[in-house]
Amino acid sequence: MLSDLTRMLQFRDRDRICCHDVSVTQCYALEALVGRGELTLNELARELYLDKSTASRVVDALVAKGYAERGPHPQDGRAVRLTPTRAGRKLYETIDAELLGEVRGVVGGFPPAVRQSMAEVLRRLVRAAGPRLAADGGGTCCG
Repeated sequence: MLSDLTRMLQFRDRDRICCHDVSVTQCYALEALVGRGELTLNELARELYLDKSTASRVVDALVAKGYAERGPHPQDGRAVRLTPTRAGRKLYETIDAELLGEVRGVVGGFPPAVRQSMAEVLRRLVRAAGPRLAADGGGTCCG
């Protein structure tokens, strides 16, 4: 059932987010940049569980659309600092508010105790998956 729920939410997100001029992966990258303020390409790739070349293409698209920008890294001359633009922050806030509104609409009918239990189950699942994701770089099974 968890797989079905995850698949449904991913398809819903893809359909909703794409109408905002970004792909789901671009939205995840924008979320990481907004949340952290700035990242290097290597940091972003690690956070998204992507290889560096794929992360670079994602960033290229965000830069071309005006949602992110590249700049010199203050401590490492070889690295590039990635930051969200004002338009990128605004877009992410819009998408986030819409998705949170949908989730609130779905779970709002459940009693508070059930909502708290659901949140606890999800926290435990994330904690359980955390060490595996950290150990193998994103949950790959085939090295």
